[in-house]
Amino acid sequence: MNDQQLLRYSRHILLDDVGIEGQQRILAAHALVIGAGGLGSPAALYLASSGVGRITLVDDDEVDLTNLQRQVMHTTARVGQPKVASGRDALLQLNPEIEVVALRERLAGERLAALVGSADVVLDCSDNFATRQAVNRACVAAGVPLVSGAAIRFDGQLSVFDVRDPASPCYACLFPPDSRFEDVACSTMGVFAPMVGIIGAMQAAEALKLLAGAGRSLAGRLLMLDGRAMEWTDIGVARNPACPVCAQRH
Repeated sequence: MNDQQLLRYSRHILLDDVGIEGQQRILAAHALVIGAGGLGSPAALYLASSGVGRITLVDDDEVDLTNLQRQVMHTTARVGQPKVASGRDALLQLNPEIEVVALRERLAGERLAALVGSADVVLDCSDNFATRQAVNRACVAAGVPLVSGAAIRFDGQLSVFDVRDPASPCYACLFPPDSRFEDVACSTMGVFAPMVGIIGAMQAAEALKLLAGAGRSLAGRLLMLDGRAMEWTDIGVARNPACPVCAQRH
């Protein structure tokens, strides 16, 4: 690290759990952020401010006026722009020393597998069940840790799925791919603006802990937040030995 970096990241370096070595791992890391909306905004902003060397931001949508109530990476002046372009501008304004790759597309198949395989950590900030399952399958196949978040109305949830640990479940252990699951959208159900900020910031925290080797991740636990009462529920989650996605890996 040069003198500017030592100054910029000094508050991380002062932490015993991070230090210079942990910060160097963050600087050398590649984070894949899938979704540049409510969750992806705070998650990507904290990854950028913390110095993650390469952030790949993926989203196929454009900035809409209705997004601005909660998607803090975007501005009124950027309404109509692709979210990944708006996001890249925001991240580079915050930290011009990092690399931001903006991909306006919906990932699937080999393309998804290749991008996941190139990352050190994946943050699933998407808003639909099919994408979450596809991202999980790619992470399991590549052995890359997945930080998954979701928020709707006043409710949020967060977990880490890290198949590098034989005891850790994957997303499909908790939410089987063949289960009947009805997606609910913010456009029809609404979402309390700070809720996505809370969950997205915590996704960044879990990702940075994984990259720096700090603390204990949420692997094997599901956190659920009731925003009306501001009460957290912490549930232990075990690996399903018959899981159709991760069983053959172990």
